[in-house]
Amino acid sequence: MIGIDANVLVRYLTGDDPRQSAAAERFLKRTCSTKDPGWIGVVVLCELVWVLQRGYGYPRGKIAAVLAQLLQTADLEIESKRCVRKALRDYGASNVDFADALIARTNTEAGAAETWTFDKKAAKLPGFRLLKS
Repeated sequence: MIGIDANVLVRYLTGDDPRQSAAAERFLKRTCSTKDPGWIGVVVLCELVWVLQRGYGYPRGKIAAVLAQLLQTADLEIESKRCVRKALRDYGASNVDFADALIARTNTEAGAAETWTFDKKAAKLPGFRLLKS
């Protein structure tokens, strides 16, 4: 198994740099398979979402579709896939950041009764509790 960084995924998904995009596509097709999938960690997913949203202006629906496609790709293995799927549902059904949705789900999965935050939007998610200043 090999790890894949967010910048490789960004080039592959956006095609913004013809040379790097072509190299990313060739690399993923040659290197990743169902027998030996590419590994995508949750930090990479959070970075990917941030870059697509902030750098490329992707709307939430398009970002959610990209994440759903990555989850369905047999040639890729996603860290904490079950938590990512749940976080993706939360992200799609609310206005919270994907990273916050993933934090709530991974912390709950790890056994945390609740996660305290100052973030009012995140505090609306199950698993979070607002810390008032």
